[in-house]
Parts: sequence; C-alpha cells; structure tokens
Amino acid sequence: MNILIVKLSALGDIIHALPVSYALKQAYPNCHITWVVEPAGEEILKHNPYVDEIITFKKKDFKSVKGFLKNYPSFKKLIDYRSYDLSLDLQGLFKSGIICMLAGAQKKIGCPDMREGANLFSKPIKGAHAQGHIVDRYLDVAVAAGASDTPVEFPWNSTLPEEIRMRQQLAINGIDKGTPYVVLAVGTNWENKCWSPQYFGELIDLLHAQGIEAILIGYGKKDEERAEKILQHCQETPLNFVGQHTLGDTAVIIRQAQAVVGGDTGNLHLAAALKVPAIMLMGPTNPERNGPYGQLDNVILAGHDCDGCWQRKCPKNIDCLATITPDMVMEKLTKILEPIK
Repeated sequence: MNILIVKLSALGDIIHALPVSYALKQAYPNCHITWVVEPAGEEILKHNPYVDEIITFKKKDFKSVKGFLKNYPSFKKLIDYRSYDLSLDLQGLFKSGIICMLAGAQKKIGCPDMREGANLFSKPIKGAHAQGHIVDRYLDVAVAAGASDTPVEFPWNSTLPEEIRMRQQLAINGIDKGTPYVVLAVGTNWENKCWSPQYFGELIDLLHAQGIEAILIGYGKKDEERAEKILQHCQETPLNFVGQHTLGDTAVIIRQAQAVVGGDTGNLHLAAALKVPAIMLMGPTNPERNGPYGQLDNVILAGHDCDGCWQRKCPKNIDCLATITPDMVMEKLTKILEPIK
C-alpha cells in the first residue's frame, strides 16, 4: 500500500503531524509512506523512522511562470514514480491540494479546516476532535484512513553523530550529564508570540540563583539579534547556541534539559514531542489548539480579553506577552526543578 502525506510547513505543524505516520504504520505495517514537505521541514522527517521517502517541494521555484515551466516536469516525475492508494492533505491549502490532485490517489482525504479550494481535491475529515488540538485533528484523518485509536507517538530518532557531537559540546562548555539546565527558545516567527529579551535576561539570573544553567536556542538572524539583546539584560552569561546548530542537534540539547521555555514555536513543540516539560508562553494563539501536546498545564497565558486572536500583528499595538513575568515562569519551573535538587 502506497500512502502520500502532504504537510509542507511550518516546523511546529510538521512536528504535530508526526503521529500520523506512526498511526498509519501501526495499521499498515508494510505500507510505503511518502511525505511531501518544503525544504525547511525536511530535516524533521529525516529523523522519523516511519517515513520511507521524502519529496521536497521548493515553493519559491514555482512562483513565476518561468520557474513553474522549468521545475514542474521534474516534480511531477517524482510524484508519478509511485501509484498511491491514499493521500492525506494535512496542509489544507491550494498548493497542497494541487499536489494531492497530481498524485491521483484512489482515496484523497484531508484536515477539517481546508482553505483556498483544497477541499475540491480532497475530502475534509471532520472527526471527533475537529475542534480540538491540532495533533488530534490530524489523527482524525489517520483514523479515517483506517488507523486505529493507538497511543499518540511522536517518532524521532537522533543519530549517533548528533548525540556524540552535542554531548561533547555541552561538556566543553561545562555542562556534563549531571548538570541541570533549562533551554530558552528566544524567538518565534510571529513578533507578538515572542517574550521580551529583558524578561529572558531576568529569568536567566533567577535560574542561576537556583543553580540551574540556561542555554539559548534559535535559528536565523532575528533570533541571533534577540539573543544579543538578552545577553545585555542578564548578569550571568548563559550558553548561547542560537544560530549554531541544526534541528537534529537541538533535539539532543532539548532531550537532556529539565525544561524548555518560550513562545508558541517549533522548538517548544519539539520539546513536547520528546516529552520534555515545555513552558509555553501564549497570547495570540489558542492553547486548546496549539499548546504543548499533553502538557497544557504548562501553558502560561497572557491574560488579555483578546487571547487567541490569531493575529500575526497586534491590532492594539501592545506587547502581548508582557503580562507574563519572569517570576510567573519561575514559579512554574520550580515545580519541575524541585525533584532534581
């Protein structure tokens, strides 16, 4: 049986969809799962042992007529290589709908909240969790595909080189296997989902006072700039790994941490997937849909009457997460850190 999963982006959303591959493999042990993903999410799938083949969709190559004409034949050839029995559109947008149409699976199903005409290509599945957490919404699609109600598993295998490399790097920086540390994810892709550098700095000093090291993680220039600002607001210097490691390396760092703190972003969802306590600071997004899966008690809400507005830019022009103080985060962390002392 050949199954196609289309979940293109973003990092956190791809992590949310990982249990679908596990559920399908439990239902169809001999099936071949192909996953279509954009380049940024490819590394996630390389750590998933239940994905047999990855097809990379480079959206930017199709934005112009010239680019489309140049790249369509080779992409179509990759899609046509297998005859699919089933496709699952977990993106629910026009671009993913077209990919499912090209694949021509005998059965085409997808997530409940399809947009941009994606429902014209695949049947939206409104299952028992259609209004619940996004992980459960995706799993409803897997159930409609024949998967049973199995335990939710986020498949992720770190490689031996990643394990060795990161253990050595932590040790070089004075963090051995017995050193407790908390990981701070400094940024998100929405400005109003980011906690202030000042508050991160204050939290670092609060952690240090309790004998807990802090490690900064993140990707890209904006996160690097945020990390530099954080360093200006703390007396103690944390270990700054921002912009230095792949997602696979970061997973090793997270797996050994006592907790991870940050906004609604991929690294926090990775922590939840790895069953590491994820203290998620939330305002514009809804915890019931997007909170750390299985850890909603670890959410700290901004407390505005407009929480869950889903606006990338605050129409009120306020710092959404400013109501969440370092002391509030430390109070949540203390319950996690106390048993290790």
